[in-house]
Amino acid sequence: MTGVTVTAIARVIDIFEAFQASQRPLSLTELAEAVGVPKSTCHAIVSTLTARGYLYTLSRPRALYPTRRMFDVMHDISAKDPFIERATPVLERLRDATRETVILGKRQGDSVIYLQVVEGLHPIRYSAKPGEFKPLHSSSIGKALLGSLKEPELRAWLKERTLPAVTATTKTAHEALVADVLDSRKLGYFVTRGENVSDVWAVAAFLQLHNDTVAVAVAGPQHRIESSVAEVARLLVASCSFLARQVERG
Repeated sequence: MTGVTVTAIARVIDIFEAFQASQRPLSLTELAEAVGVPKSTCHAIVSTLTARGYLYTLSRPRALYPTRRMFDVMHDISAKDPFIERATPVLERLRDATRETVILGKRQGDSVIYLQVVEGLHPIRYSAKPGEFKPLHSSSIGKALLGSLKEPELRAWLKERTLPAVTATTKTAHEALVADVLDSRKLGYFVTRGENVSDVWAVAAFLQLHNDTVAVAVAGPQHRIESSVAEVARLLVASCSFLARQVERG
């Protein structure tokens, strides 16, 4: 029963992501093909979503499209996230000071999940979305979170793992990553130099919020970040300290 339930939830998410990718109404046949399920299975899910007001039908051409209901539900939920609500103004001020994209993330399993993204002010900037996953070993937030571990914990985590090359500059050797993380921890910030996205540099720092460890990163094109790492790091560390104090005061 659990497997069936999880699969059904995955199919609902797949349907909404199919609309996100197409950005147009889709017929039942197109939806079934996009999701990779039999038409009868897709029909059952679509019927439920339509009955609950999450999809509506068009007669010509015969197709389906989401209503605003899912948007409104998620907007109401995210607007009252007690942590993101408090963190976002701090992230926005850091974005304004650096003019680069600012990201808040935490560890989820063996990956980083982005919790909030405040896009930079430059026309050419690094772009990402909340909910995206990134590798721990190649992202600046990931390296910052690894840097929050004690060295034996870091080495234990690495012991049974291979580190895939995300780009040509990703650190795939265990000792190279350990040395980078430990050296960065002494500096108080962590840098990726095109290790997760080619030509994108990012500076990150971790902070403790109650019993959770999170990290904040400032990311942008290499030609802007490379020449300003020290200044970006100064602004970043100050923002993280402020956010930690603010959350601690409750």
